[in-house]
Amino acid sequence: MKNFSLRKLALAFGFAAATSFTQHASADDAQTSVWKVSKGEDIVYVGGTIHILPISEFPLPADFTEVYEKSDTLVFEVKLPDPTDIAAQQKMMSKVSYKEGKTLKDDVSEETYNALNAYLSNFGATADQLARFKPGMIASMLVSMEAQRVQLAGEGVDAYFAQLATRDSKHTEYLETLDFQIEMMSKLGEGEEDRLISETLRTLPELKSMLRSTIDAWRNGNTKKLDELVIDTFKRESPTSFEEVFTKRNHNWVPQIEAMFGDDDAEFVLVGAGHLVGEDNVLALLAEKGYTIEQL
Repeated sequence: MKNFSLRKLALAFGFAAATSFTQHASADDAQTSVWKVSKGEDIVYVGGTIHILPISEFPLPADFTEVYEKSDTLVFEVKLPDPTDIAAQQKMMSKVSYKEGKTLKDDVSEETYNALNAYLSNFGATADQLARFKPGMIASMLVSMEAQRVQLAGEGVDAYFAQLATRDSKHTEYLETLDFQIEMMSKLGEGEEDRLISETLRTLPELKSMLRSTIDAWRNGNTKKLDELVIDTFKRESPTSFEEVFTKRNHNWVPQIEAMFGDDDAEFVLVGAGHLVGEDNVLALLAEKGYTIEQL
């Protein structure tokens, strides 16, 4: 159960909706999911990533590689712990598990619990074996299991560039702490536990086509298609979590990105593509502050 994170869950649940906030951001003009954010001669590049990406999707679109090559600093959402970091893994497991005496059975209907059990039987597992985990963790596990089953699993764009940055001794920075993301994941679905699990199960048969279409839209920078594919899914499965997962974090990241302007480093910010499209997305918020946004 290593390497389950809210970022993987966010991929399957969706990227935020798309809007054309500049003339460069329409689906017709788009080429890939990389944007140039500028103020005068000062530039920060921002790339939208996919957190589940099979090896067959490499090499990545050329703009990603070209921007990486000329960047001094890579900025990611969070630094994930090494799988061998037992203390960190235990901490995450503790946070995403129910306290003693309570299980998933207490938060979902019998119908949903039976449906979960039926799905897990395909993997030789039972709902009782996972019932100690909170809904956000279980939903993440379901998404990862299904992605593996349909042979679309993979570490994704973030992990790929993190490895390259280590290899090339590039400086790395992070927008959030691991503790923040673990806490967010532990609260995902609170108050709508049955809805989150039941809607996730309902969506899983469509996951292969959804991931395939989402990857294609991401490669082509097709924000309109991303909107059609995923925003409704996220809001349907966990509507009360949307503001916490996307809107608030977008607002939190903008000042950090603004602080990157004015120094001598060339930064490449890599975040889930859902944070770069839709209402109150990172790029739209930067545009409101006077930055010029251009989709490459």
